[in-house]
Amino acid sequence: MQSPGCRLSLRPTSLALAVGMAASGLVHAQSTTGTIFGTTPAGTGNAVHVQSVSSGLSRDVSIDERGRFTIGELPIGAYTVSLLRDGKVVDTRNNVQLRVGTSTQVVFTPPAAASAQNAQNLSGVNVVASALPAIDVTSVDSRTVVTATQLAKLPVERNAESIALLAPGTAQGNPAFGGVAFSGSSVAENAYYINGFDTSNPLTNLGGTQLPYGSIDQQEVIAGGYGPQYGRSDGGVISQVGKRGTNEWHFGAQVQWIPRFGDADPSNTYYVNGRRKGQLYDYNKQDSSWDDVVSGYFGGPLIKDKLFVFAAYEFERKQGSSVGNISSPYKTQYRYDYPRWYAKVDWNITDSNILEVTGISSKTSYSATQYDYDYGTFTEGGFHAVSSPTKDTSDIGIVKYTSYITDDLTLSALYGKMHQINQTLYPNYDSSQVYVSSITAQNPAIVGGNPIKGTQPFGYIKADDAGNRTSNLRLDLTYRLGDHTLSAGIDNQTARAKDQGSHVSGPDGGYWWIYHDGSNDPNALLDPSNGVPSPVNYPGGETGYAVSRYVYSALASARTVQQAQYLEDAWQVNDRWLLKLGLRNEQFTNYNSDGKAYIRQTKAQWAPRLGFSWDVNGDASFKVFGNVGRYYLALPNQVAIRAAGGSIYTNEWYTYTGIDPATGVPTGLTALPPYHPVSPDGELGTAPDPATVTAKNIKSEYQDEFILGFQKQLNEQWFYGVKGVVRRLRNAIDDVCDTDPILAAAQAQGINLDDLQPLKGCRLFNPGRANDFTLLMNDGSRKTVTVSNAEFGFPALKRDYVGLEFTVEHPFDGKWYGSFNYTFSHSYGNTEGPVRSDVRQSDISATTSWDNPALMVYSNGSQANDQRHHFKFNGYYQLADEWMVGANVDIASGFPRNCLGAFGGPGTPADERDPAAYGDSAYYFCNSVPEPPGKAGRTPWTYQLSTNLEYRPQWADKKLAFNLYVFNLLNQQKPIQYDYGYGSTNDQPTDSYGRVVYRQTPRYVRLAVSYDF
Repeated sequence: MQSPGCRLSLRPTSLALAVGMAASGLVHAQSTTGTIFGTTPAGTGNAVHVQSVSSGLSRDVSIDERGRFTIGELPIGAYTVSLLRDGKVVDTRNNVQLRVGTSTQVVFTPPAAASAQNAQNLSGVNVVASALPAIDVTSVDSRTVVTATQLAKLPVERNAESIALLAPGTAQGNPAFGGVAFSGSSVAENAYYINGFDTSNPLTNLGGTQLPYGSIDQQEVIAGGYGPQYGRSDGGVISQVGKRGTNEWHFGAQVQWIPRFGDADPSNTYYVNGRRKGQLYDYNKQDSSWDDVVSGYFGGPLIKDKLFVFAAYEFERKQGSSVGNISSPYKTQYRYDYPRWYAKVDWNITDSNILEVTGISSKTSYSATQYDYDYGTFTEGGFHAVSSPTKDTSDIGIVKYTSYITDDLTLSALYGKMHQINQTLYPNYDSSQVYVSSITAQNPAIVGGNPIKGTQPFGYIKADDAGNRTSNLRLDLTYRLGDHTLSAGIDNQTARAKDQGSHVSGPDGGYWWIYHDGSNDPNALLDPSNGVPSPVNYPGGETGYAVSRYVYSALASARTVQQAQYLEDAWQVNDRWLLKLGLRNEQFTNYNSDGKAYIRQTKAQWAPRLGFSWDVNGDASFKVFGNVGRYYLALPNQVAIRAAGGSIYTNEWYTYTGIDPATGVPTGLTALPPYHPVSPDGELGTAPDPATVTAKNIKSEYQDEFILGFQKQLNEQWFYGVKGVVRRLRNAIDDVCDTDPILAAAQAQGINLDDLQPLKGCRLFNPGRANDFTLLMNDGSRKTVTVSNAEFGFPALKRDYVGLEFTVEHPFDGKWYGSFNYTFSHSYGNTEGPVRSDVRQSDISATTSWDNPALMVYSNGSQANDQRHHFKFNGYYQLADEWMVGANVDIASGFPRNCLGAFGGPGTPADERDPAAYGDSAYYFCNSVPEPPGKAGRTPWTYQLSTNLEYRPQWADKKLAFNLYVFNLLNQQKPIQYDYGYGSTNDQPTDSYGRVVYRQTPRYVRLAVSYDF
């Protein structure tokens, strides 16, 4: 029985500190567990007993000679921690909450009456203590953990990315890709996990499978500094842990509704330059949507203290209508369905052996119908077509086994599989109809002001059986030896892509007609690199108008094998200093459709991870920490679709004198030289030799990171911290398409070019440094040629990030919770990474940036995801016993604006204005003036306030809740990105230049009712 007056605070005292802090906890990035560690004065106890409040799981560990104990790899949740002396409880800590991937400290302090002389009486004293220190002195990384309790009280959109954006150092990715940018890295460099299994998109590495929102127990957001146990990310990590069953049965259901009447009207988009300045481009006022979510769950014991189950199901339906822009004048009625489920079984085989089985399914289906739309009267017309319905499925199964072999030795093994299906349907597809593109570029002398639409609604066709399969095996062994916690393991993953890619629709294997408006500069060459002239000297092309017959096909299967091994020593040097010394070795191999390796990075790729934590005062109230690490990133499977497959990408150019009014197909065609299909990348349908696809001995992308910071407890209610982050991209992979430097280097190195087979397509290489390329000779032999960076004419690779983060937090005290962070940062260089946001290009590691040296002239500047200032606040306040209000504030400075035009200054000849043959809006020149990224200014600051109000009536025992959420309360619709294509060098930019591409999402309302019992 607890003695009166013996409820003591667990804040460490001088007595506890005299015997020192506990050794480092067994904390792993992306784990599903947490650690309890602590100290007790010598002689007060000889063991510690931990008991799960919810599952009955218990463990006993011995206390070492200095009074320290550590219990690692514990499932997250609440625990009772008891100090034992000769098997009897002498002190107890109730409701010790574990957060995923972190360590929680418990310090036992004897009652004031106890002393060395009467320590024998402690066996009769049961002390129950209160609050724990909030600073985890065993961590050296940058980690934010958001719990289900916080998610229920904050106005956060229902996805993993929105949760991640609460953390410092994160920025919203370009809406073209979605995702989150971590500390200057691109959105394609992150890793996603569920219950320890890697769910990142194996095809593109853009995003990953997520839990149903109501199934999230905790979400880790790791912005950097994680240990060697995990890798394959040089951006950030989003790791979710799902809920689990307990010894009590619980059921619940929720209905959510986003009504149409709560949506604000989106802003219209207008031309702001060129001949159409001030004219309407996209009528958005009639766009509207509504959303319904129904979810339910149950969980409890199948066998008390032994076997538990938790299962949840969620169905979301989003419907709406949107009006396309004047280039696509249709009104689309659409519907998305998102059925998702999650189930988990936990078996406490014994207190030393735990088995977890998880199943997850996430599906997305899309269907839409298009109707003609009259921009003259803003009215909907008749039926046009049924859009391609899509069905995407991700099914995951995970098995994890944990064995506490001894107090000091723990083994965990995880194996999981993910099967994804990407299916697109084409109802009533008629292959005899031709798709017509860029109808606003049709010659107005023929169509007047009314462009003629085509009759083929489907542009690209995908394979029926496209999909991905991923398997992941992890083995982790942890051994505690005195002051050292030693960890070792393997992390192996295989990802397979099947029939991914697409080809164009239409007859004769598929082709389009793409219209071209060259009236701004009629004398400009259509494709100088392939000898396609200006159309002005051909019938119908006198004013610069032309059309191309476009053919594209890229369907392929591929496989990526990623293996890794790691070692780490977490060394508690003394009572206040912890060092973490880790090393990871990565191996990556990429295979093409024929099962042949086109990238083999199997030599040692050492990734050291070194960190420290200094508990300055010795009481977990002030921590100084830092780390240095190297992080490697493998190429996903999408790279093989075009780079290593037999893709086709050609244009055949014509002038025209008429357009069929029924089909939009050009008539009166006159072929232009060279009178046959030409390809900008040499993609003519023949699969390349794997040895020629990439530079010889190509190196992986990797980044070095440096972090130094501190966290400090100001008083009982407030904590604050400051952290500096420096990141430097050391190596990248992209493609180069300019073959002239390769041929010149070959000739200089004694290779007869007449004996050389034609160079086809682009090659993956390491930009900004020398590369060795394999060339095929006419006699079947191979030659290696070295091309220096100077011979290519490229600048050195550069992507640097520096950031300073300030955080202040007020933990929930029964009345309110608040968290504030401010990040001052700069991301700069000449490459964003595997994607390119300024032109919305998601061709992973195959961006246009390094295709030709002319494209990189004046490329050094602020990166597309650079936000200098970012303020974030989130919190909630208990207004009264039944009422709670929450808020989320995001204030950010704008992204850099670019201006991309034709190449060169005022004196550059017309035939040199497009040296890469990428059009007149591809170079860092604006009206013949050099225009590095960001020189054109920035998008506006964005201000977003979202709020929520909850009512939990006492008459329903607070099991019933009514919620109102208002997102973007002030209805800010500031531009996020503009069109950056300036065009040729006359004083009149293209019509599209400066036009808004993306804005903030308008205000919308969500209503919710839930019941838990």
